[in-house]
Amino acid sequence: MDIRRLIERAREHPVRRPENAGRSLAAGQQPTALFITCADSRIVPAAITGAEAGSLFELRTAGNVIPEYREDAPTSEMATIEFAVVGLRVPEVIVCGHSHCGAVSALHGAVIDHLPTMRGWLAQHRLPGAATAADPALREEGQRHLLAQLRTLEAYPFVRERIEAGELRVHGWFYDIETGAVLTPAAASTFQPL
Repeated sequence: MDIRRLIERAREHPVRRPENAGRSLAAGQQPTALFITCADSRIVPAAITGAEAGSLFELRTAGNVIPEYREDAPTSEMATIEFAVVGLRVPEVIVCGHSHCGAVSALHGAVIDHLPTMRGWLAQHRLPGAATAADPALREEGQRHLLAQLRTLEAYPFVRERIEAGELRVHGWFYDIETGAVLTPAAASTFQPL
């Protein structure tokens, strides 16, 4: 799809939208979940979940990386998570990793010298362990990366407090780009269909 088609669809949007949808959305938001995923263009949260406008509060980062919580060094990611969890009081958080992730590949040694900002960002979030040659889709590495992001998120003080109070549930999803399947962590760091 080229930019002309995107512009055409944007111009048609007001006509395609259900009547009174704008008034309802303008009145405020009460999303069902915070959906944290990669900025990868192949990941489309609304298509995966069937969510309508207003249902998902989305945070998209390079490699669905969640930075370690540091009150003295705030980031846009931390601010977005805080707004969703504390400000909007979402009851659910979904962290969604995926196969074929360029950021996960870079975290495991792929050379990205031509992307110095990306290299610097990912260097702060490198995990131990080299990529295996067995799966070019990096499924296992992506799943381990997702588990690490879940641990980081659950260490945020306001996330931990709401989980302990029974007011927030955190979910890990792994989207396989080739098959469209969504997996979730099970016992012993294995993944099973959602």
